Amino acid sequence: MDVMPLLILVAGGAAIAGLARRTPVPAPLLLVAAGLLASYVPGVPDYTLDPDVVLPLLLPPLLHTAALDSSYLDLRANMRPVALLSIGYVLFATLTVGYVASRVVPGLPDAAALVLGAVVAPPDAVAATAIARRLGLPSRITTILQGESLVNDATAITAYRVALAAAVGAGATWAEGIRAFAVASLGGIGVGLVLMVPIHWLRKHLREPLLQNTLSLLIPFVAYAAAEQVHASGVLAVVVVALYLGHRSWQVDFATRLQEAAVWKMVAFILESAVFALIGLQLRVVLRDLGTYGLGEAAWYAVALFVAVVAARFLWVFPATFLPRALSARIREREPDTNWKAPVVVGWAGMRGVVSLAIAFSIPVATRDGAPFPARNLILFLTFTTVIGTLVVQGLTLPPLIRRLRLPERDTGADTLAEAQAQSEASAAAEARLEELLADERNTLPQPLADRLRAVLERRRNAVWERLGAVDERTGESVDDTYRRLAREVIEAEREVFVALRDARRIDDEMLRTLLRRLDLEEAAAYREEGAGG
Repeated sequence: MDVMPLLILVAGGAAIAGLARRTPVPAPLLLVAAGLLASYVPGVPDYTLDPDVVLPLLLPPLLHTAALDSSYLDLRANMRPVALLSIGYVLFATLTVGYVASRVVPGLPDAAALVLGAVVAPPDAVAATAIARRLGLPSRITTILQGESLVNDATAITAYRVALAAAVGAGATWAEGIRAFAVASLGGIGVGLVLMVPIHWLRKHLREPLLQNTLSLLIPFVAYAAAEQVHASGVLAVVVVALYLGHRSWQVDFATRLQEAAVWKMVAFILESAVFALIGLQLRVVLRDLGTYGLGEAAWYAVALFVAVVAARFLWVFPATFLPRALSARIREREPDTNWKAPVVVGWAGMRGVVSLAIAFSIPVATRDGAPFPARNLILFLTFTTVIGTLVVQGLTLPPLIRRLRLPERDTGADTLAEAQAQSEASAAAEARLEELLADERNTLPQPLADRLRAVLERRRNAVWERLGAVDERTGESVDDTYRRLAREVIEAEREVFVALRDARRIDDEMLRTLLRRLDLEEAAAYREEGAGG
């Protein structure tokens, strides 16, 4: 097995994604563009998407990380708009795009057109959340887009399987399609509900962080495989388990949380980089296999399909936003008021991605009677052009659109104030508990150590309030910023001494690692991570 192409893909994707962080261009777009260019560089191998790899091996960890970072409470509060997009819109897009394709492409059977509609129906889980976070969208819009991206793949895959059964001659009635969708959806949720409690119990009772994080890496694959084994939705099983674990992550010990956050951040970075690079690298493959269709003819079909995909989303989003509010006084009371700007952003944020391509490549070459699958090569090409078109056109224009619409930005001042108030209440409870403990003779400490515990609590209480304070005109720093910078510099001074002592053979490497880890933990506590969630 030649692993060099895989290593090149991962290393190249990671390097380009790292470069994107220094540019205003979102990483997914730069990776796709690089893949497009690299697909025609001499010597670059063909990276054909294998659905047997993408769906069971790449999709579960990507969904798992997205769900872990999502808020169960926010998703529950926005269940109606999320469901309307992740289920209603995907089915609507399948039918609408399928109808347009059957009318635009001569001789394309209705069943094959519905297969194409289901393939391009789901917006991409990674692209939507990556761009939404970078743009700093209002929290409710971000929650809706994240929630949609977590569930819509399950809807699209089920719709695809029903349409494919009809296209290959296996037969599928509307009743069978509804039953298959219900079984897959309820079965996937059921598998997730069955797995989430014992998995969480195991996480809590494993005392070794390395074992806990090994389990963490296995969870999405286990949930996906278990659901698929009983013909349920693996996507929903992964999402249900991850939402539960994320909601109860506070019950796991701190060492596991620290390691898990770092591990999954790295896994997500590598997979996302490779996935978007893979999308661009499909260009040569789909053009080579275009078959009897001329490039100009296929390009016209691609433009028509792209317009249909974009139009179908707006045709669904606007009524889904305003019609329930018009019909229900309860919805108007419970949900914040909105205007036309939010649905415009949600409508334009419908980028497609690797799941659509993976599903398209899973279309069989022949039908049940041995005949070639109708227009399979054209479906692959149209899926590719739709993915590229939405990522490039919508991805590049979404940032200026949001700036032009002047959507209300997240109120960082209000967030900091809420954080400070929460920290103040927690610190008061901690101080009361500390005094209660110190009053017990069994917990007697020398006064300097007791004072140090009190000082740590006081520092923690004041740190957030100081971020609301004035900024030093000479340095541009708040008091909290200055404190963290000075803490980091004095820790660095200690670190240099430890290294010098090791080099002088006064301490060995094992002791050096112990001392450095202690300093690393202190630095992590003193210095808030920069660019979190960026």
